[in-house]
Amino acid sequence: MLGKTASDNRVFVYEVAGLRQNTDNDKNSYSFRSSSSVFIKVPYQRMNDEMRRITRMGGTILSIKPWTSN
Repeated sequence: MLGKTASDNRVFVYEVAGLRQNTDNDKNSYSFRSSSSVFIKVPYQRMNDEMRRITRMGGTILSIKPWTSN
């Protein structure tokens, strides 16, 4: 197992449009509005998984920016 690096602690914000309900996300307790952007905070280690999930839900990634707590 590799040691942790500085990038492991980084978080990014995805701006996503066009999300829709489907069988993968119908288990959530909330619904999506496809007419507006959604902002999702994603840890560096999960970026690829999140991109695939957004694609499955019919979303389009508009931007990816580093998250800052300021």
